[in-house]
Amino acid sequence: MPRTRSSHLTTLGYALLGLLARSEGSGYDLTQRLKDPVGFFWHAQHSQIYPELARLEALNLVQHTLVAQLERPDKKVYHLTSAGKSALEAWLEDPTEVPKKRDELALKAYSLWLADPLRAAGMMGEHARAHATHLAEFERRLVWLEREAGELMWLPSSHWFGVHAVLRRGIGFEREYVAWCEWMVEALGRSKPPATDPSRAVDKVDKVDKSEPTSAQD
Repeated sequence: MPRTRSSHLTTLGYALLGLLARSEGSGYDLTQRLKDPVGFFWHAQHSQIYPELARLEALNLVQHTLVAQLERPDKKVYHLTSAGKSALEAWLEDPTEVPKKRDELALKAYSLWLADPLRAAGMMGEHARAHATHLAEFERRLVWLEREAGELMWLPSSHWFGVHAVLRRGIGFEREYVAWCEWMVEALGRSKPPATDPSRAVDKVDKVDKSEPTSAQD
């Protein structure tokens, strides 16, 4: 049977299908699993989870069973249907756009020559510590994964491979970001205060650029 992708699904919908492909869960369970581990690499609006589950069920991509609870309302426990699995598999094979970069700290770095170096270094130091915390958490999770999954973390047909993949992505990103922030702190520590009239400094740079030869052969 050919795989089909529903045009009604959001990225959150596919995230929920991916979670249910691993194991069934209630809305609360899925909310927690979207925080950890999915929240480490993709942020979900939690207020949208229950409406999205309702849409998935209306499309017959998930179904629920009622589980009785003592002194509490019955709980809906969701599971993936065969149609939901097919939709998820089709989405996985679809082309993925290269994400647009939106890094406000890097944007600020572009104009930091106008800032007070000590304050700018303090800001960069805060980000270095925050990313170092994330890095330590990812590395701790990798140790846990090695103990829990063993060789399965290297096997692409195992769900553990997906956890391994995103942990490696997170570790690489956080390690590079920490290094960049620490380099910025060091560089700012060596800098002088910004020019009294920044526009004059820009004019100087422009004049130097225009006076430089266009090639080494000129």
